[in-house]
Amino acid sequence: MPPLSRALFLKQCIAYGTLVGLAPYTAIAAPAPDDFYKRIVAANNKEVGRLLDTLKSDITAVRRRLGFDMANLAAAYCEPTSGYYQQNELVPYLEKIVRALMKAQHADGTLDLGNLASPPDTAFILEPLCAGATILNTTTSGTLAGVKSLLKQFIVKAGEAMRTGGVHTPNHRWVVSGALAKINALYPDPRYVKRIDEWLSEGVYCDREGNYLEQSMIYSEVVDRSLITMASLLKRPALLEPVRRNLNLVYYQTEPNGDLVTNASRRQDQYQTINLLNHHYFQDYTFMAIHDKNPEFAAMAEFIKTMPDFNELVLKDLLPYYLEEPLFKQAPPTPKSPPVVFEKFVRATNLVRIRRNDTTTTLFGGTDFPLIIASGRANSPNFFAFRKGAAILNYLRLSTDFFSTGYFHSEGITKVGNKYVLQRTIEAPYYQPLPAQYKKADGNYKHSPSTDGRFWNKMDFEHRPKSNVNKLAVTVSVEETNGTNTLAFNVTGVTGVHVTLELCFKEGGRLTGVKKLDEGTDNYALESGTGNYKVGNDSISFGPGTFDNPKLTGLEGELYATHFGTLRTPGLHVYLTGLTPFTHTITIG
Repeated sequence: MPPLSRALFLKQCIAYGTLVGLAPYTAIAAPAPDDFYKRIVAANNKEVGRLLDTLKSDITAVRRRLGFDMANLAAAYCEPTSGYYQQNELVPYLEKIVRALMKAQHADGTLDLGNLASPPDTAFILEPLCAGATILNTTTSGTLAGVKSLLKQFIVKAGEAMRTGGVHTPNHRWVVSGALAKINALYPDPRYVKRIDEWLSEGVYCDREGNYLEQSMIYSEVVDRSLITMASLLKRPALLEPVRRNLNLVYYQTEPNGDLVTNASRRQDQYQTINLLNHHYFQDYTFMAIHDKNPEFAAMAEFIKTMPDFNELVLKDLLPYYLEEPLFKQAPPTPKSPPVVFEKFVRATNLVRIRRNDTTTTLFGGTDFPLIIASGRANSPNFFAFRKGAAILNYLRLSTDFFSTGYFHSEGITKVGNKYVLQRTIEAPYYQPLPAQYKKADGNYKHSPSTDGRFWNKMDFEHRPKSNVNKLAVTVSVEETNGTNTLAFNVTGVTGVHVTLELCFKEGGRLTGVKKLDEGTDNYALESGTGNYKVGNDSISFGPGTFDNPKLTGLEGELYATHFGTLRTPGLHVYLTGLTPFTHTITIG
């Protein structure tokens, strides 16, 4: 990443920090390692105090969090500066957790965590459990002998599930392999490494821009963490190369407040709002900053510390990581700003990110064609998003009622001069009688999809001649200039088709210049002129409006409506409408 001044990066952090009530500059300056480590220990002490209260009750459900509970107790017991250092009152609680896990463990070594008898879900809980076991092995206290023995029994039994069990998704291979690397470090067995090598022989896919197979900000971090574990414990530094590329990409898909852009995800986060705190990005950036002496990764780690809820979501679980991984004992390099002004075209996923300090534009042109509504495919219709400080336009969508095809999904993005162009042409035919050679007397034809993919039936569509073909062409061009976007819409083909533009602003702001449509809903119309959305001192203007022949139902289209599905999200929804031929230009800035 080309550098900008550290001062400018910190200025952006401060700007965000002011909005959320953080302390100014001094809270963002990197503390001395010893001072931060004291914070880590203090947060662990607080968490352990909470655990000693909650664990007095019976453990009635096995969940992933129990792994972190056990690791935090182990860290508190073994950290000399902890208020719980070698306090034997922790031992019964450690044993209680391990026995609960052993009781829930199946004969094959797996647990029911989300999925039944799941090797990969068991691998997720093994990560903190193995960290706890590693930490406990640093002490010779006889008081812990029973806990260590039970923990070993559980981990070794689970290790067989890791060594022989299967997976569901791409990232599961690396989660299981990371767990095996941790188990092997504790209780060496060449069969563990053999299984890791079997998975690795399939290849760790990461494109040149940093996308893993699932293109997900949730699961990218899972893969990063697993590869870091294997690289560290198995002494295989080559496994860190995709981690570098991915963490670089993650930066470009990070909003100024730490939210992550997920339009291109093939997993559940394509419709979720997640941020850097939801997972272990702090540990990943810190590890790679120290390992590579990368000052920009160090700056990202420092930025994550400034985010709201860092203490509650990250800091409380850090002590086990710092005790388990020797590299964390080293100080990271002095942070240096990554760019806060950039234009990044991620061609592999047709994603464009434009940032002008605290103003960002996101364009998404689709990545998986043809459009199929299924897990494992990116099908978000959110082709445009915009932020200006705390004012957030979550998305802009375009829908038509052209044969119930629903939301517009661009077939890629093309850059033409200073403009980005998104487009798609849809055909909807009618069908003629089957040719004689395909006719069946009983009428029991092949169950197949219509040629436009809208529905299925026993009509043997592929062998029928098509006629009365209707076409609809949608083109959207976007030109960004210094934080202001001009969007030109052109929808042509069949005349009289309803066109609906849907802008969804984040809830909590105030709209002006628009008309409230239905009482008790968050629907508004921009009939003419310019609308404005304001949060605090930040605002987004949009318009001019148009509201001819509105149609605000059935926007998802037949693929969703058939299953009573909806893509509507929380927020303030503003609509602009018209009929084809539809030509309209709006400015958002």
